[in-house]
Amino acid sequence: MTVPSDQDRSEEAGLPAPPADGPGLFGDAPQPSAVPAVPDAAAAAPYRVLARKYRPTTFDDLIGQETTVRILRNAFAQGRVAHAFMLTGVRGVGKTTTARIIARALNCTGPDGRGGPTADPCGVCPNCVAILADRHPDVLEIDAASRTGVDDVREIIEATRFRPLQGRMKVFIIDEVHMLSRNAFNALLKTLEEPPPQVTFIFATTELRKVLVTVLSRCQTFALRRVPQVELAAHFDRVAQAEHVRFSADALALIARAADGSVRDGLSLLDQAIAQGTLDGEGGADAAPIGVDLVAGMLGLADRGLVFDLLDAVLEGRADRALEITGDVYMRGGDLGVMLGDVLELVHTVSRIKAIPALRDNPEMPEAERQRGAALAERVPVPVLGRTWQMLLKGVEEVEHAPDRRQAVDMVLIRLCYVADLPPPGDVVRRMLGQDGPATPIQAGPAPAMAGGQGTSSAPAGQQAVAAPAPAQGPQGGGEIRMVANGGMRVEGTPRPTPQPGRVEETAPVPPPVTPPRTWREAVAFVSGRDAMLHGHLRHATHLVSFAPPLIEIRVERNSLPGLARRLETLLREGTGDGTWQVRLSDAPGEATLAEQGAEIIQLHRAAAEAHPLVQAAMQVFPTARLGEVTDHALDDYGLPPEDMADLNLVPDLEFAPLDADVAGEDDLDTDDFV
Repeated sequence: MTVPSDQDRSEEAGLPAPPADGPGLFGDAPQPSAVPAVPDAAAAAPYRVLARKYRPTTFDDLIGQETTVRILRNAFAQGRVAHAFMLTGVRGVGKTTTARIIARALNCTGPDGRGGPTADPCGVCPNCVAILADRHPDVLEIDAASRTGVDDVREIIEATRFRPLQGRMKVFIIDEVHMLSRNAFNALLKTLEEPPPQVTFIFATTELRKVLVTVLSRCQTFALRRVPQVELAAHFDRVAQAEHVRFSADALALIARAADGSVRDGLSLLDQAIAQGTLDGEGGADAAPIGVDLVAGMLGLADRGLVFDLLDAVLEGRADRALEITGDVYMRGGDLGVMLGDVLELVHTVSRIKAIPALRDNPEMPEAERQRGAALAERVPVPVLGRTWQMLLKGVEEVEHAPDRRQAVDMVLIRLCYVADLPPPGDVVRRMLGQDGPATPIQAGPAPAMAGGQGTSSAPAGQQAVAAPAPAQGPQGGGEIRMVANGGMRVEGTPRPTPQPGRVEETAPVPPPVTPPRTWREAVAFVSGRDAMLHGHLRHATHLVSFAPPLIEIRVERNSLPGLARRLETLLREGTGDGTWQVRLSDAPGEATLAEQGAEIIQLHRAAAEAHPLVQAAMQVFPTARLGEVTDHALDDYGLPPEDMADLNLVPDLEFAPLDADVAGEDDLDTDDFV
């Protein structure tokens, strides 16, 4: 069929035909040169972000998950692939990516179409190509965040009844599985425990604790860990080179730190940095690499040097300098709340360097932390760092809830500067004890030799951990104050200096000798001032079987303090200086606990008071009166009589008026005494 032209139509209608090169109905005819060219297919393709473009397609491409990759490779090699997997970890570490790789490994048929399940999918067979393109009919990805009900799970269960359409296995990838309702989980349990042989379930979640234990017990769980910053920075460098963009090492390290172990988050930040850096003329082959200043500005972070300067100003108490730094950062558009968080992180880094000196040579740590952080760790004591950390932690929370973030940050910094010159609590206690000078930590290693070549101490290791109450006098009459487990403090002695010739040395006071306990009650009282938790369990949950110093046999109630006997034995040996003490456990009933004995004494006192004639007469006059607490000041702290009176009458005579005294009338009685 031939379509008639405009000229043919005009001739049929009896009208003159328009000129071939004349203007059309809507204006001049477009010239051939003005016709837009068909855009190139490559230019018309939408841009793919780096997180999708460089998504791993094989197990070898996964970074930072060596343990998981090794287990999965061995499972495929041995033919021991589970029917259900649970992948957990923070966002962006590769949970869904790993699930897709497992799906390809299960369905790969090889380039020749005859291959079986393999840990190295070929990537060219129809199944691999379809899974990579997200269009395989047998690999179903389900978002549990939007499909949480029982009906959605029933659709999955119904789909498991049918054989695969194209591949070898039906694979159900359920993302954010912790969002399923409890009823949905329960509906899935039976199918999850005994699925058809051609079905595999792969679950992914960031909240493993919200998944039912009954579901976890039916799955092989793999915890994908955060990717270390060094591996992230190296990976970002490879991606930048593939994109023909150059970054400085510090800029990549800053992006890796901001990614917080997430590959996807880091690639998104890298994509943003490339867009900003190339726009400013950086990052090209002949241009300067994208630097740390540009990345820090993009992330809203202050320069690392400014963070160190701010911490220096705070620790030195210079509030004007601290507010000047925050003012400059604020004028440049920085987030002061983020900067305060950077200072908090820096305090943690300095504390770790102080606790682990080997970190000063760790190549994974940035150069600024290794140099300036190590210098701060040298001059700032641990109590000051701890106090700064606590105040910053409280301050960051205040900033998040304050109506004006800048004002809140300023007030936090002013508080920190105000307390900069306050001494640590240990120094305050030293001054209260009359000891001058700050506490200095005792250096680890052998004790220095005294005059005559003898060592300063032959006490066993750990004896200082439960110190004697009297401090050993060191140089300038002082020692180090340390906290102990029960919340108290102790003063550890420092080695005495070597006597100088011709100088009269002052004789240090000798602490009084510790009297070893002679009875079980004295042993429990001996523990009272040294270990509060142990003392409580000895009083309420320990039954004495035999006390024959230095051997003690006890029976400890169930669910009592673990290692109680060993703990008591160590305390007795170190506190008395006698290493022959032994505490053994026994199955014999033994005596009642000290708490039970004290309660029995109290009941005896109360019964004796209630049976007294005067008390009974008062009860008859005042029927609604109640007998209050009966107190005997002759009892000790455990509610027991002194041990030298233990064999006597446990209930002493109550002091009342004689029975032949005149009975007072009701008008003579003070009723307030009986209320």
